[in-house]
Amino acid sequence: MSSPVVTVPPGTTNRAFLEQFAQPGRVGLCGGDTLIDRGIARAERHATPDGAWSRWTHAFVFGERRSDGHLWIIESDMQVLRGHVQFGVQENRTTKYHDEKLYSSLAILDFQLAPEQVYRVVAEGLELVSGRTRYSLREILGILIALRHPTLRPRGNLLDRDNAFFCSALVRHLFSKAGHDLTPGLDVKHTAPEDLFRSPVPHHAWTLERTMPHSRLGTLASRVKQRVRARLKRARP
Repeated sequence: MSSPVVTVPPGTTNRAFLEQFAQPGRVGLCGGDTLIDRGIARAERHATPDGAWSRWTHAFVFGERRSDGHLWIIESDMQVLRGHVQFGVQENRTTKYHDEKLYSSLAILDFQLAPEQVYRVVAEGLELVSGRTRYSLREILGILIALRHPTLRPRGNLLDRDNAFFCSALVRHLFSKAGHDLTPGLDVKHTAPEDLFRSPVPHHAWTLERTMPHSRLGTLASRVKQRVRARLKRARP
């Protein structure tokens, strides 16, 4: 990727990072160490040039700063808050991403949209929020298949459904309304967070990354592998 990337010190808090770099119309990416994050990061290794796991497992767009003083985001996500299930395109405050334990890596991409383009991106996002556009688990399965078979990625998602977007497909769709194709050559619903980070469209990027301890499941898997290898060595003549 030829666009400049500025990495801020890992001691920076998520809150400070977002307050400094988040602006309406910019793209946000995040990653963590949960089992779901690790599964997505591993699947995206097919989208990295060296086959390494991706750092980015979710994507969203920064919307407007409201009268409550907060900058809000538009995203397609699944979450349960106080018994209320949100499953689809929604608005949340940026404070959602202040938790360093859940979101150990953050990135902000600035494609330098003109004010009228920012308006189009945010307006389309709010339209999808109002229309209760769904999050599509089925399309997630479709992109997982395509990631393993790159020749499928320019084509339509095999499990496409109407009125539905997963996170990075939503970002791609919103920017298309402002006349920007962030990942040329890929179908909208075959766009992964890693593809947005590596967009060939000129942009500025800021990243905040921390080395987090492995999850208990990952540690357990590593120990099992080590034990199996040790036993195989002992079993050899």
